[in-house]
Amino acid sequence: MGSLNNKPHAVLLPYPAQGHVNPLMQFARLLHSKGFHVTFVNTEFNHRRLVRSNGQDFFKGLLDFRFETIPDGLPPSDRDATQDIWALSDSVKKNCLVPFRELLAKLNSSPELPSVTCVISDGLMSFAIEAAEELGIPEIQFWTASAIGLMGFLQFEELVKRGIVPFKDENFINDGTLDMPLGWIPGVKNIRLKDMPSLIRTTDPDDIMLKFMSDEAQNCLKASAIIFNTFDEIEHVVLEAIVTKFPRIYTIGPLSLLGRNMPPTQAKSLRSNLWKEDLKCFEWLDKQEPKSVLYVNYGSITVMTDQQFEEFAWGLANSNHPFLWIVRPDVVMGTSGFLSKEYHEEIKNRGFLAPWCPQDEVLSHPSIGAFLTHGGWNSTLESISTGIPMLCWPFFDEQPMNCRYLCTVWGIGMEINHYVKREEVEALVKQMMEGEKGKRVKNNALQWKKKAEAAASIGGSSYNNFNKFISEVLNFKGNIH
Repeated sequence: MGSLNNKPHAVLLPYPAQGHVNPLMQFARLLHSKGFHVTFVNTEFNHRRLVRSNGQDFFKGLLDFRFETIPDGLPPSDRDATQDIWALSDSVKKNCLVPFRELLAKLNSSPELPSVTCVISDGLMSFAIEAAEELGIPEIQFWTASAIGLMGFLQFEELVKRGIVPFKDENFINDGTLDMPLGWIPGVKNIRLKDMPSLIRTTDPDDIMLKFMSDEAQNCLKASAIIFNTFDEIEHVVLEAIVTKFPRIYTIGPLSLLGRNMPPTQAKSLRSNLWKEDLKCFEWLDKQEPKSVLYVNYGSITVMTDQQFEEFAWGLANSNHPFLWIVRPDVVMGTSGFLSKEYHEEIKNRGFLAPWCPQDEVLSHPSIGAFLTHGGWNSTLESISTGIPMLCWPFFDEQPMNCRYLCTVWGIGMEINHYVKREEVEALVKQMMEGEKGKRVKNNALQWKKKAEAAASIGGSSYNNFNKFISEVLNFKGNIH
């Protein structure tokens, strides 16, 4: 490999939420496996959470894979929970440029480090483009959601121009407005207003997230290249539409599968979960029949009311199918999501509740038969990569778009109504686990798994795109096999 100082040096900067830290960390490990020196930049708040969930030694040991921090500008807090997305996004935009610029300058002038050859920042951290440009360093955006999601966010400006958004009053939720078909979005078919990213659902013309997501999506198109954690075959129509706006895109997903076909790296053991993982669930899974368990996880941001929580709980219990349910400490708004003694009695031998788990490993477990998910892009790709069909309850952001595609275009999911009713949850779980439609959906999921594996295999589209990205964008001719 040569000395440390001859290595190319990539600085990675995720948006400070779990669903963004994970794919950036997977990508960082891939670069490390190709001989890169990596600096991974978290906010101070998330750095402390990583230390709490992974232990103090997590950050020690590798000379060429280092962690740095910048402040997020919010008041200090040691809560083990996802921060308020509105406050966080506003603060990141206003406060992170200066500390990030100073960090880059510090890394660049450090005699024991190779100089920074590229900055790879999250598609929601576009201030990094400015910081990198000032220092003459190439800046690449990593879009962590789906490509259809990016196309959705790119329409926010148009929705405002057409006077559709913001809505005049709260009646839009129930008066049929959301059923309006949107036939003008490039590369996206059969989308209704209700399928668009949920951040359009506001009556406030100055809504922070409406503006933030619109700006960040547009800013992505100013970088020298955009990386997508997706593969050509599954999103080819919308990817072709994006290329007409912005030609330098690299589709390199699913990252979890791509990692299997790369050189081994000592960074492989670095986990990026902000919650402590409960590994006892594997002992329980080992005792279950093959393909018999419904895995339930709403991701890291979804929150629900007590009533929704209760409806899910009894719908799962009444389905009579075994289930592993991840109940984050902060999943229920305002309370602890308390389940009665009677409930625990009812599910004693067939329900297992845990606060968090290593999802990729759970989905690969032979006893998992289906996944009840919020439809976030990481969860969707992990499900596709393991051939597991989905019951989808979209909550936030571009999840309604992902869900629409899962159920109507790719045929690998069924949707749960936003107003959760236990009877519907019970019926859909039974349909998925034992019904005719469930069989079709499972079969489709296995077909997509094969296509995802082919894309990430040696010679596949994502594998080739990753190597192309390294040689074209980063001009690195190192140990590419």
